[in-house]
Amino acid sequence: MKKVYSKIESITGSVITVRAEGARYGDLAEVDTVFGTSLAEVNRLQGDIVSLQVFAGGRGISTGDTVRFLGRPMQVPFSENLLGRVFSGSGEPRDKGPALRDNVIPIGGPSVNPSERVIPRSMIRTGIPMIDLFNTLVVSQKLPIFSVSGEPYNELLARIAIQAEVDVIVLGGMGLKYDDYLTFRETLENAGALARTVMFMHTASDPTVECLMIPDMSLAVAEKFALQEKDVLVLLTDMTNFADAMKEISITQEQVPSNRGYPGDLYSQLASRYEKAVDFDSAGSITVLGVTTMPGDDVTHPVPDNTGYITEGQYYLKNGRIEPFGSLSRLKQQVNGKTRADHRALMDGMIKLYSSYRDTLEKKAMGFNMSAWDDKLLRYGIQFEGKMMDLSVNIPLEKALDLGWEILADCFSPEDTGLRTELIEKFWPKKD
Repeated sequence: MKKVYSKIESITGSVITVRAEGARYGDLAEVDTVFGTSLAEVNRLQGDIVSLQVFAGGRGISTGDTVRFLGRPMQVPFSENLLGRVFSGSGEPRDKGPALRDNVIPIGGPSVNPSERVIPRSMIRTGIPMIDLFNTLVVSQKLPIFSVSGEPYNELLARIAIQAEVDVIVLGGMGLKYDDYLTFRETLENAGALARTVMFMHTASDPTVECLMIPDMSLAVAEKFALQEKDVLVLLTDMTNFADAMKEISITQEQVPSNRGYPGDLYSQLASRYEKAVDFDSAGSITVLGVTTMPGDDVTHPVPDNTGYITEGQYYLKNGRIEPFGSLSRLKQQVNGKTRADHRALMDGMIKLYSSYRDTLEKKAMGFNMSAWDDKLLRYGIQFEGKMMDLSVNIPLEKALDLGWEILADCFSPEDTGLRTELIEKFWPKKD
């Protein structure tokens, strides 16, 4: 039975307080105003004083309005009809399609019991050499993409959504510009990938509390698809906007701030989302890629800093490309040996030579004389950046491996590379 209260004790921004009994943290309520009905979520309990975050904001609410507790947390509908659809952070359609009300499931549940998990064992192909060849994305992995504002991280996510070899894509956008939202939708639609995609989108003009719902709604839907023996890739952008929304609400509630004003449970809040990544023993899987922008390119900022302790590596997006130094997939060794015999050795050898190229660039900038070896490295570095690091390159892993050998053969002699003789004999390009 719904509990109804007709007196609001206080209104502070988008937070209202009422005296109520039996309310639970995270439960929803409906606030009836002269402008209509708005959802609100319980986000603080002090005795019988209940604070609620109103989705539509506090404008238009008066102390005499009615608050009706629904006795349940936020829910999201689940069915195959979700595919190809776009929803807001409150679960309402953004695509002008029909609302879905049947078979609702709760969001924000616990992560999967470790006994139901299996060790990651297969890669997710993306067609991006800097991922597939050098920092392989593994099924059930949780990885952030560290970036700064202005980098093409949303374009990268859209490309991964189009090309990733998975069954379902769940795309969660937080604090997006409206143009970014439209770009995601149009890009996936034009590429024919929207039919296997579910999108939950929060724009910068939407209520702050809806931003907090996006990861939980995305992951709840992903878990249901995974239990249907589907491999699901969850793409989240931007987790810094998610943390900033938490920060804004905690300030409104007058909570004691932690580092740089973020709430003290920032780590737990982030971990509870990332830890939903799983490869089920007898079903499908959930893999999570989340963009984390770094204000001022500061990796010690609380959001990327805490994220680094939770996840299994990271991709650094700088100057419009994925950097080989700093980027890391800690699980790549689980799958590299299952791809092709030369994968691990070629990956190590090319990165070692690229590191030498970077050193040579510094020598050249300082006016040192260039040796014949330095000239080889300079030629190699230009080809590596243009043919491997450029995000426009779109080739399968096997072709990327063949291309790697071609670049080496064009710049070096076999003995220069330091690769094993048996690999050189098998894979070194033969001259016509």
